[in-house]
Amino acid sequence: MPKYKRVLLKLSGEVLGEVLTDENNKKHYVGIDFKTVHDFAVKLAEIREAGIELSLVIGGGNMMRGRNAGAMGLDHVSLDGIGMLGTVMNALAVKTALEKLNVPAKVLSAIGMPPVAELYNRERAKKFLSEGNIVLFGAGTGHPFFSTDTAAALRASELGLDCVIKGTKVDGIYDKDPNEFKDAKLFPKLTYDEAISRNLKVMDTAAFALCRENKMPVWVISINDSEWVKNIIEGRNVGTIVKED
Repeated sequence: MPKYKRVLLKLSGEVLGEVLTDENNKKHYVGIDFKTVHDFAVKLAEIREAGIELSLVIGGGNMMRGRNAGAMGLDHVSLDGIGMLGTVMNALAVKTALEKLNVPAKVLSAIGMPPVAELYNRERAKKFLSEGNIVLFGAGTGHPFFSTDTAAALRASELGLDCVIKGTKVDGIYDKDPNEFKDAKLFPKLTYDEAISRNLKVMDTAAFALCRENKMPVWVISINDSEWVKNIIEGRNVGTIVKED
């Protein structure tokens, strides 16, 4: 039995990218790899088949890394605009893969761009979800200076969902990077204030604050875990849950 029946899954755009390795043997996830997108869509379909009402916000990190470009002195507002368009491209790729699996899906964009994607509307989103569609929210909040984490918190709060599930590369929230520090401590549970005061980077402060105001739980899990889909469907006690006491 699912722990949360109406969820928004927040993922980095890197989950869809082609894996490239640089001269330092560091992996980068670039562009859209459609085999990866297909495999990801199969997993989303499995979550939906379990009776979970599913929506997604996928970042644009596979298309544009604003932090890197910003370091070169490029304009932040323009870069955020490029990033928002990248999230729509990712959403459309996943929608196409879902439809090839005969899974109904809709893309709603915070920026109007017919006929590519419908403009986001709260009532329309609720209707699509109630009809069994997987709904993908693109273009972030539609404004610069707001992350896709904040967009995820905003959409989940607007729609009165049960939870934001943040899929990451590690199995929850740690006090420091577990890839660098062997003594890193996993937090099974945190309050919003603890997550904000500790400046934990799994989501930005604005996103945590919005979730706190709307009492929206944030469940952080690893999508590198081979059983991450079952973890969601069965509501397993894994990762980190951020909510009020």
